[in-house]
Amino acid sequence: MAWEVRQMISDQEYVARIRRHRPSALMPLIALASATYSLGAWRKSRSTFKYVPWALADVARVSLACGNEFRNDASGQDLERILEMYTQLDDHFVRETADLDSLERYLLRTSGEQLTLQESPYQNLARTAAMITQTTATREPRCLRPGWDENLFGTSLSNYVGIAQLLWASALKCGGRFDPAWLETPGMAPVLEVIPAVTFTTVTEAHFVTDATAFKEENKAARLTSDPLRRRFEFNPLRGKPFLRGYGPGYLTPVSDLIPDKGSPLGIYYTGVARYGNAFTQDLGDLFEAYIGRQLDLWPEAEVVPEIIYGRDNKRSVDWIVVTDELVLLVEVKSVRPTQHLRLATDRRVEEVRRMLGRAYEQIDNTAALIASRQKEFTSIPADRPVQGLIVTMEPFHIVNAPFQRAQQPSTAVPVSVCSAGDLENMVTITDAPIGRLLIERASDPQRSTYGLNEAFAGHTRTRNPVLDEGWNSYPWRRSVDRHSP
Repeated sequence: MAWEVRQMISDQEYVARIRRHRPSALMPLIALASATYSLGAWRKSRSTFKYVPWALADVARVSLACGNEFRNDASGQDLERILEMYTQLDDHFVRETADLDSLERYLLRTSGEQLTLQESPYQNLARTAAMITQTTATREPRCLRPGWDENLFGTSLSNYVGIAQLLWASALKCGGRFDPAWLETPGMAPVLEVIPAVTFTTVTEAHFVTDATAFKEENKAARLTSDPLRRRFEFNPLRGKPFLRGYGPGYLTPVSDLIPDKGSPLGIYYTGVARYGNAFTQDLGDLFEAYIGRQLDLWPEAEVVPEIIYGRDNKRSVDWIVVTDELVLLVEVKSVRPTQHLRLATDRRVEEVRRMLGRAYEQIDNTAALIASRQKEFTSIPADRPVQGLIVTMEPFHIVNAPFQRAQQPSTAVPVSVCSAGDLENMVTITDAPIGRLLIERASDPQRSTYGLNEAFAGHTRTRNPVLDEGWNSYPWRRSVDRHSP
């Protein structure tokens, strides 16, 4: 059915339209749509583009936060109408003068809203084990000591991710639902041989499930601004606990695509910080730095040199130096993630990105100068080829290489790009051309140099990433769960 929608819909109109319906009527419809169009299935045709996960997540949030059970029933056509209204929501960029500043803010908001839900679940889940349990940190851990996962999750990290995998598979196959009663059926016997039923239900309840009352409280606490045009870009509590109780048998997840994030490094980070605070952040950062070294070691025909300590004050170079026949790549690792100020494009956005990444640019430029000046500790690093810098972040900073973002960082004498761990994991597996040459070609291209590495190197032949495969194969369902879908 074709709906006629005005050019711009106010947030007030959109919220009012959702509030016409009982949450208990809307939630199963949203959950079914999410399960049907998960894993990018919404891209199949123009008519299904409205069923994107970020839109479904926002409809669920508004209904849970603002709706009540004294309203009308809902149909699939009602949900379709609401989603079409979402595509026409008013925005600052439409309302304001379309100058470069408003365009920057618009791109930050939409990339944070949309691209975060299009990351590879396989890479994110595999990276958890590969980084946290299969990488050795160079520093003594503060809290990631034997038994930390049992204390934090109530089970091992492997089993915790396994529970996330099974909940995800159930949601996709059962319209967004998982019922603990299913654990008593004969088909679940192989699962219970690995994870006892009491552990499965206890962990699920503690880390994956919430209810309407708790959701409303968390949603209210998470608000950073009262601006209705920024509301949909704020943190959605369903990211923290994607399942709801009280909406039929067992648990219901409105957005299936949010489940794998619980077992990703980002999900582990937020769960760990809530318990252990900054010590967990530091431990994870140490592991991440060492993990990036493992990924760089996959680079064919490259020499990977760890950070160099130099001078009387024992100063440190960048974290890793990669030497190839084509170039020298200076790699600085930052275990940071975009904050809400970046996602909402507030006035603090420039200050935030400088705080998180500014020092990395300076460290790369300083190391490049030490190599060029032939500082004695750096004489083993060749000075006869191009030098580039690469800042690797734990989570993607989308569009961070765009000119307006780069202009906000310190100027450097060598080209510097920012990429995520996922980008690097893909780059080091390229087999049909020397990676160093590709980096040089990208840096010399005014357009491609502003792209992320995945986009700039699209179309190249890649082999599998053995570090990720080792991480994935450590989980209990490695044979029954496909690498790219549950």
